[in-house]
Amino acid sequence: MTAVQQRWDSVESVREACAQFRGVANSLRHEIGQVLVGQTEVVEQVLIALFADGHVLLEGVPGLGKTLLVRTLGQALGMKFSRIQFTPDLMPADILGTQIVVEDQASGHREFQFRKGPLFAQLILADEINRASPKSQSALLEAMQERAITVGGETRRLERPFLVLATQNPLEQEGTYPLPEAQLDRFLLKVIVPYAKRADIAQIIERTTGHSVAESSVKLVIGSREIQDAQLLARAVLVAPHVQDYAVRLVLATHPGGDWGLSELDRMIVVGASPRGAQALISAAKVRALFAGRCAVSTQDIASLACAALRHRIARSFEAEAAGMTCDAIIDEIVRLVPSEAQE
Repeated sequence: MTAVQQRWDSVESVREACAQFRGVANSLRHEIGQVLVGQTEVVEQVLIALFADGHVLLEGVPGLGKTLLVRTLGQALGMKFSRIQFTPDLMPADILGTQIVVEDQASGHREFQFRKGPLFAQLILADEINRASPKSQSALLEAMQERAITVGGETRRLERPFLVLATQNPLEQEGTYPLPEAQLDRFLLKVIVPYAKRADIAQIIERTTGHSVAESSVKLVIGSREIQDAQLLARAVLVAPHVQDYAVRLVLATHPGGDWGLSELDRMIVVGASPRGAQALISAAKVRALFAGRCAVSTQDIASLACAALRHRIARSFEAEAAGMTCDAIIDEIVRLVPSEAQE
C-alpha cells in the first residue's frame, strides 16, 4: 500500500479526497474556460481521460479549438509539454529520436549517443495525426501502451504521467491516412469536437478580434505528483458486480454473431470492440463518478461514456454506411437495447 493509499483508510478520508478531487477538476475547467470558449463536454471528457490515465483522440474539422485546448491544458497541468506536427514526410525517428555519432575532440574517440525526440515529454500533442503515413503513426504504439520507447535495442521508460492528445480531421478530407485499428484501440476515448454554438462564436469573435484573454494568463492548477495521486484515487472507486457486468454486456453486444450480439444490429457491424473497450468504459466511468461526488460507479456513468469509449473500436458494415447509420447511432441503439440489469 502506498503512502497515498494509506490516507484513504477511513470513510471520512475518502470523502475529503473526493472533495479535493472535485475542487481540482473545477479549477481546471475554470482555467481552460479562460481561453477556450464553450466545448464543455469535450473538456469534460479530456479531463476524464487525464485522470483515468488514458489517451484521447480529438476529431473535428479545422478551427474548432482542438489544438488550443491541448495547449491550455498543458499550461494548467505543469507537465512537460511537446507538440508534434504530423505531416506526410514525418519519419519515426523524428518522433522517437535517433542514435547519432559523437566524436570526442580531445581523444578522437567516437561513440553512439541517443538524441531524444519530442515524444520524451509528459503531455504530447500529436497534431493532425492522420496527415502522417501509417509508418510514422505506428511509432506511437509502444509509447502509448507501455509508456516506453525502444530504439537501437534499448528500452527507455517515459516519465509519468504520460498523456497523448491527438487531433485529426475527418477521414474524408484530402491528404489524410486512416489510423490503424491497433492504434485506435490504444486511445481511451475518441472525442468528437462539434461546431461552436451561436453565442460561443460571438464570444470567440470578441476575444480574438478585440481585447482577449492571453493564453499566458492560465494558472498552474496541479502538478505531476498530484495528477498521479488523483489517478490512484480514481482507480480506488468502487464498481459493483452488476455495473461491471453492464459494461461487459455493452461490449459483447458489439460483436456480430456473438452469444450476446443483437440481431437487430448484426448486419451493421463488421468488427466489434475489444476487451480494451470494457476497460475504457470502467476506467472513464470511475472518474466521472468522482466528478459527480460519488465513490462508486453507476450504470448511468457507463451509458453516458459508451459512445466516447466505443465509437473508434467498432467498424461499420457497408449496409450501415449506405443507410447513413453512424457508429454513434449504433452505440446509442445498443445502449437502448441492452438492459442495465442482466436478465437470467
